[in-house]
Amino acid sequence: MHTDSLTIGGRTLTSRFFIGTGLFPNPYVQKEAIKASGAEVLTFAIRRINLASTEDDSILQHLEGENYVYLPNTSGARNADEAVRIARLARASGLSDWIKVEISVNERTLLPDPIETLKATEQLVKEGFTVLPYTSDDPVICKRLEEAGAAAVMPGAAPIGTGLGILNPYNLGLIVEEAGVPIIVDAGLGSASDVTQAMELGVSGVLMNTPVAKAKDPVRMARAMSLAIEAGRLSYLAGRIGKKRYASASSGLDAFKLK
Repeated sequence: MHTDSLTIGGRTLTSRFFIGTGLFPNPYVQKEAIKASGAEVLTFAIRRINLASTEDDSILQHLEGENYVYLPNTSGARNADEAVRIARLARASGLSDWIKVEISVNERTLLPDPIETLKATEQLVKEGFTVLPYTSDDPVICKRLEEAGAAAVMPGAAPIGTGLGILNPYNLGLIVEEAGVPIIVDAGLGSASDVTQAMELGVSGVLMNTPVAKAKDPVRMARAMSLAIEAGRLSYLAGRIGKKRYASASSGLDAFKLK
């Protein structure tokens, strides 16, 4: 089989699993789960990082020596100005020029603010960042973010941390159909079946944290999610059969009719 790779911002990735680093019970489980996931891209809230001394930061310290792509996020930002300021701080500290724009104004739902997200994306693209904005599953705003220069667009399947799965597969399918950049499902997935469904819709990858970190066995769950991504991707590339209203025999019954 040919190599099925994913390229974002000029960087080619072999894994389609983007994993968050928070919520794990301890650093050992965190590290083992990340290893089991096979993920290359790690995301974390910049507000959780000691920007004055990133080399000594407790979160990054446990990942030292590994070849990961860091995707810091602007979680906690309430508008575009705050998100841009946080992104600039992350780059100035030497963390990364990749940035996940995450702007929420409702603390109960944590749904992204599409207007402020678009503003921040436009500004950060102008400043040379590789921008991956987290947004709602609205095909229109996803296209606008792509047109603004986003390297990938990350619509949520459901509100962050809910584990509700894909609430609107129709919208996700439309987003993929219209996209000219990778689509990464971010937020709301809860199980391996959710992940497989997302990949079968044609998305390029999955970002998750809570379903792995809060599982009874995070390491085993990380492996399960990785396999689900692989299975869903292979299924999408293979092309499923069309749905029909009535049965059709697979054994070719017509050939056995008495003459």
